[in-house]
Amino acid sequence: MNFSDINNESCSFQPGSSLSGESVQVIEPATGGSLGFCNQATPEELETLVDSTKAAQQGWAETGFDIRSQILRRFGALLEKNAEVINRWNIRECGSIEGKAQWELQACIDQAYMCSALPLNASGEIFPSNIPERENHCIRVPLGLIGVISPWNFPLLLSLRAVLPALAMGNSVIIKPDLNSVVTGGYIITSLLEEAGLPKGVCTLALGGIKTGQRLVEHPKVDMIAFTGSTAAGREIAQVCGREFKKSALELGGNNAFVVLDDADITGASSCAAWGTFLHQGQICMQSGRHIVQESIADAYIDALRERATDLAIGDPNKEQVHLGPMINESQAARVISLINESVAMGAKVECGGKREGVFIQPTILSKVTPDMPIFKEEIFGPVAPVMTFVTDDEAIAIANDTQYGLAASIQSADMVRAKVIANKIDAGMVHINDQTVNNEYQVPFGGMKASGNSGRFGGPANMEEFTERKWISLRSEPLIYPF
Repeated sequence: MNFSDINNESCSFQPGSSLSGESVQVIEPATGGSLGFCNQATPEELETLVDSTKAAQQGWAETGFDIRSQILRRFGALLEKNAEVINRWNIRECGSIEGKAQWELQACIDQAYMCSALPLNASGEIFPSNIPERENHCIRVPLGLIGVISPWNFPLLLSLRAVLPALAMGNSVIIKPDLNSVVTGGYIITSLLEEAGLPKGVCTLALGGIKTGQRLVEHPKVDMIAFTGSTAAGREIAQVCGREFKKSALELGGNNAFVVLDDADITGASSCAAWGTFLHQGQICMQSGRHIVQESIADAYIDALRERATDLAIGDPNKEQVHLGPMINESQAARVISLINESVAMGAKVECGGKREGVFIQPTILSKVTPDMPIFKEEIFGPVAPVMTFVTDDEAIAIANDTQYGLAASIQSADMVRAKVIANKIDAGMVHINDQTVNNEYQVPFGGMKASGNSGRFGGPANMEEFTERKWISLRSEPLIYPF
């Protein structure tokens, strides 16, 4: 597959692939039209792919650090060079608005350049010994073959945040993108890596659905799984990897608390809330999903957020400038509307929105929400802001922690001491004060607690730890003489 097969204005796609399994249409969510097709891997083809990608790893690990760095830098430059085409595919295949696509690509470019420096880092440490004349060396070595299973919502970023550091540290990689994002999350990556000079077979593409993902997780030649997706799927992957003593990095679901205290700047808080809730139609694991607002300012907060929500334009991002594009498919749209309707039947009040036209859902605010409502208990993954009130700070903390998830949280307050006390007590891997929940900086370790992950972290120095393992080598110039 060459990038020229993808690089075209019409976004029509017919891959020159050796895969011969079931054909899958590449669908444009906004129109329901076909952008082309791809073939999935048959079970036999998947076995061959695993064998060949595993075999390519040793040669890649032995490649000089300078060569690995150069290839990743060239890849970053190719992302920049082909920005227009890449962004257009993200818009059409994934329903991204232009600004979201541009941000996602820039984050990937930044990650490529950061990861190009990883091979230049020290690869080990020397520890003291109580044995005379012994040296203790502790080095980092590649894990081997990494399976990267990525989702459709940020397919370029959530693939590359694992692919790039894995390659930098000398691993080979198989990418299995979601079938809703095979071009943006798969073909674009592998074709540009090859163009950048990555040896053929070091990073390959396994197209398929659940069965393909299951086989990658179970396969004895796959040494690690980096998965981003639902908590339910993550639990099953963790069980298999645990049983097989296989490393896994799991970034899972979230139902993130957006806490607004009575001293908050309402204008700023509502701006952060609108961005954190409605960006990419709310289809983000870090979405501001539960708005926990101090009772005395709840009406003012809802009014400010409603004003922002009703000003947002909805439509086809490929044809017009909009704030919200389509949900990824009919199933996702129906699920979100069902959560809204079930909660309204239980007493929630629609302050704005609450309706859909096809796969386009209006930005929605619900008030009078209680903890037992599905819109508050479940990960929404749609453009909905459920608002629940509290009286005391301790009550806010208790509500924020009353969830299986622990990915991200936000606290809005003018009092930094008060906000930091609350931040320390919220069970989340990332807490942002006077900001929104959808934050991701490539140089900062990213990950969640509780059912939002398994303590794996992506980003910055955490990448070296995540995609290598340690080996202890001790040295003596002569054998030690023992008692027997």
